[in-house]
Amino acid sequence: MATEHPGADSFDYVIVGSGAAGSVLANRLTEDGTATVCVLEAGPPDRNPWIHIPAGFIKTLVDPGVTWQFKTEPLEMTGGRRISTVQGRTLGGSSSVNGMIYNRGQPADLDNWAQRGNRGWGYEDCLPYYRRSENRMGICDEAKRGREEDGIPVTDNDWINQVSEAFIAGCMGLGIPRNPDYNSGDQAGVGYFQRAIRRGMRVSAARAFLHPAMRRPNLEVRTDARASAILLEGKRAVGVQYLHARGAAPKTVLARREVILSAGTVNTARLLQVSGIGPADLLGRLGVPVRHELRGVGANFRDHYASRFVMRAKPGVVTLNQLARGVRLAQEVWRWSRGKPSILATSPSHVHVFWKSFEGLDMPDLQCVFTPGSYAEGKVYVLDDYPGVTAGAWQHRPESHGWVRARSTDVFEDPEINPNYLSDPMDRQVHLGGMRLLRRMLNTPELAPYLETETLPGPQVQSDDELLDFARRNGSTTYHLIGTARMGPASDPSAVVDDRLRVHGLQGLRVVDASIMPSMPSANTYATTLMIAEKAADFIRGRQAMPAEAA
Repeated sequence: MATEHPGADSFDYVIVGSGAAGSVLANRLTEDGTATVCVLEAGPPDRNPWIHIPAGFIKTLVDPGVTWQFKTEPLEMTGGRRISTVQGRTLGGSSSVNGMIYNRGQPADLDNWAQRGNRGWGYEDCLPYYRRSENRMGICDEAKRGREEDGIPVTDNDWINQVSEAFIAGCMGLGIPRNPDYNSGDQAGVGYFQRAIRRGMRVSAARAFLHPAMRRPNLEVRTDARASAILLEGKRAVGVQYLHARGAAPKTVLARREVILSAGTVNTARLLQVSGIGPADLLGRLGVPVRHELRGVGANFRDHYASRFVMRAKPGVVTLNQLARGVRLAQEVWRWSRGKPSILATSPSHVHVFWKSFEGLDMPDLQCVFTPGSYAEGKVYVLDDYPGVTAGAWQHRPESHGWVRARSTDVFEDPEINPNYLSDPMDRQVHLGGMRLLRRMLNTPELAPYLETETLPGPQVQSDDELLDFARRNGSTTYHLIGTARMGPASDPSAVVDDRLRVHGLQGLRVVDASIMPSMPSANTYATTLMIAEKAADFIRGRQAMPAEAA
């Protein structure tokens, strides 16, 4: 290696990406001081102040300085629209720009992974790693929840709005039980979201895991370092090539033990492809020599697709629309600066509902969210100038799936992103059930004193065809991208990594991020990504027993 890459730095592990997974790995792999680690992050340090104020989510989401401003391809089921699929591009990755929700999903999600041939990935196998990654700051079942001081702080909502309380009461009136802890293994019900906010500030994975580890001499973090190729010697990964700017001379960092890809569902797939690892036909079109053919790289791409309903509030009802302006906003800033409950320290989704699109289902197949505020149609989190509320719904486990494909070997050119939203007929039926449930929840007697009329989609939209047309024209991503380096046994030709997250057929190369998820969890993806990284750290350090044939 030294002769082929003279002057290149060498570490035991090179991690590409400092998001949720990369931050956890950097911490765990350096904590005993025996291994050296280099983390390559394509974005800048996380110094932008809007990252750390929870309400700053609205600012960072549209800031290309700290995000990848990806968009989907125009699709038939999205009315020909290109939909934003923004991902974080700074220390902490998407955990520095997301909605801060902590949501594990259902035990059955992980049991399904195990049933697909991924040994050691059932719910009971993974529960210790969920617990290790969190510091649950509230009343909980400590057999199910973690109290780790170095974990992500998971707190309860402390900002209460009368309209949210009425919404919860209305859901209970519909027979949906109040659930005090949807992360305890029993998800069904309604209540306030738990979130990664402590003392009024966002706590990203970088703040919880990476920054403490950066004080160790055996960790080096390089920012503005965009990985451009995985370096292979035969069938072994030996390092990573990266660029500080478009057109700059490439630099190299070598890995004595492993290269670990934690670049996220889009960038991990793209980096594998431009490095010659992926489907031979795609690599041929890119003009990339096939170093290792793996058909599943970039396939199995999934995301949650959401539709939202908006209702105008009655005069005198106070929602976020008034609180985020003028004197009231100044009061909220004053409260936040003194550590009091404030809209500046709350997550954008306030209330959760995990329920069923149709009666008779064994478990929830929908996630619904409620916010006591309304946003202008077609604009990203721009509040209406009148008081209102918003409720959204999406299918837990969509069958529709698409792909991520590099357009060229230039890693400064966005890849082709096609989630094929609502292409599966079952997904359309579940989505319809979700929209009808939203309408029922927004028209309960408990909410009637507060709300006036439906503004989106409007009471004129009633039939299945009309509702689906509305979903095509107005639905959007939830930024929950998974699956492009799917975990599965070697007998599965579409699998990319094995159940220790090693890339099939290669040595010294592992993938640890949401791209390895075989199917969508019934949840936001952040909590499960943290769990995956905790589990992977034990694999890498040899601390987790596996069947002999898996070694």
